[in-house]
Amino acid sequence: MLTTHQKNWKVDQWVAYLKVRDIPIMPRSRFLILAIAEGGDALSSPKELARIVTGDPFLALRSLRYAEARRSRRLGSDTTTSMASLMQIGLDGLLDIARDSPLCDDALVGLVDCEFASASASYIARAWSAHRADVSPDEIALAALLADIGEMMLWHFATEIPERVQDEARSGRALSQLQAQLQGAGFSFKALSLALAEAWGLPPLITQLIRGVDSVRANIARLASATAKHIQTNPENPALPSDIISVRDFVPASSYRSLLAPLPISDEFREAVLKAVTTEVE
Repeated sequence: MLTTHQKNWKVDQWVAYLKVRDIPIMPRSRFLILAIAEGGDALSSPKELARIVTGDPFLALRSLRYAEARRSRRLGSDTTTSMASLMQIGLDGLLDIARDSPLCDDALVGLVDCEFASASASYIARAWSAHRADVSPDEIALAALLADIGEMMLWHFATEIPERVQDEARSGRALSQLQAQLQGAGFSFKALSLALAEAWGLPPLITQLIRGVDSVRANIARLASATAKHIQTNPENPALPSDIISVRDFVPASSYRSLLAPLPISDEFREAVLKAVTTEVE
């Protein structure tokens, strides 16, 4: 239960509070990691572990911070992908995280929805960035995965804040999610995510990509997040044609069909979106 004072906190106050909290992970992540460890080396391939990490934004964040804290500055580059985190910390480090981390309440619908949208955005961002032969699609995928980490932290540590935002959106008092956040929380969740990324000392590249406007790569991450949220809100969301047209501005060599391919929508609606975008640009 929040105090009256906390209910009126702004971004800086929430950052000061949240940056020192013990970041949780999803219960299924602990179960899967422990099961893999007990199953032996044959089941603990880096790709298998990476799939678990990229399906849980909290776990990805903890793994990244764990790796960065132990990385020798003499080794050069920052850690900017989930696979790089895993290669540095190994299965033993991931086991430490799984055993030592508190667990989220996976019965909390708002938290699970936010986590699922983030994981979907990461998958979409990786697929889209691969179309432009990006130097590292996994960097863009990680940024998309962590783009809503501020909202996820609030769902776990201050559930009343995102619930107030939901109330604003459902009531009709807000015409957009951003307006609902400003009215319900007093700040945007993206501003909180960026401020936390800086407070935690995440690699600058990841923070720049989360910001979503500094480059083609950042815009792809931003549009992947927006698209994932649109699909979660409505699997046949009328905003999807606009999303696809927007992302093609950053990957002009790709076809609309190829950009639609990674979206978790029905084949029928995929064809309807393809027809809509083709008609709109003709």
